[in-house]
Amino acid sequence: MKEARAMAFVNAYGVLRTLENLCDTVDEAKAVCQSLTKPVALCFDVTDGPCVTYHFSADGCRFSEGDYGCTCKMKFASPEKFNALIDDTKPGIPVKNPIQLIQFLLGPFSKLTDILTKYLMPKEEDLKNRDFFETSTILTMYTIAGAICALANEDSISKGSASYIVDGDVQMGITDAVYVTLRCRDHKLELIKEKPDTPRAIMEFKTIDLAYGLFTGTASTMAELCAGNIYMAGMCNMLDNINRILDRVAVYLG
Repeated sequence: MKEARAMAFVNAYGVLRTLENLCDTVDEAKAVCQSLTKPVALCFDVTDGPCVTYHFSADGCRFSEGDYGCTCKMKFASPEKFNALIDDTKPGIPVKNPIQLIQFLLGPFSKLTDILTKYLMPKEEDLKNRDFFETSTILTMYTIAGAICALANEDSISKGSASYIVDGDVQMGITDAVYVTLRCRDHKLELIKEKPDTPRAIMEFKTIDLAYGLFTGTASTMAELCAGNIYMAGMCNMLDNINRILDRVAVYLG
């Protein structure tokens, strides 16, 4: 069962944070950013939930925690209200620079989230295009990695698994395509969108097609492990508990 508060963190740190990568890799999203006449730093401040800022400029999107440097801010009375923004496009209450906020939400932000939805919830027809398929799978991995960290820190069941994860970096990736770091400190996880220098554990999928199959449930993790298509190394305890959290990711994003 989903917890509304944990879902809010998944939306903020997993789904919307993938805008960083979307704006780096998808030409349509790049064009939206390049159309901005000046930078916009949009903060979502959720009571009893996340407070995060997405910094948009002609160069793309950058995520940060807190409201430092925000040029406009929207307040949500509860995690449920914030989740409604993602699920039903119901806005919160503008509390800083409302004119810029509304103009940006209805214009560039709406365009970017529509593009993101197209890639994270793809149609079968779109997946027939190989470039789209690969980009969609890579963006999905970034979202999943962000969701793993959000749930490890905020979901009551996942926190139990995180309590057994020792300090260190877990490398997660798709061979020759994309790598991220899941950094554990005091049983809290942080996503770093680059390959770690000295991982204590590694979980790597051999191909983008395999990753897609695992993400969509059409491939068997056990069968692919036995076939050598999923490479795992290092501290088994770290990977075991990451995989337990992955099971919860499927509940939240499935």
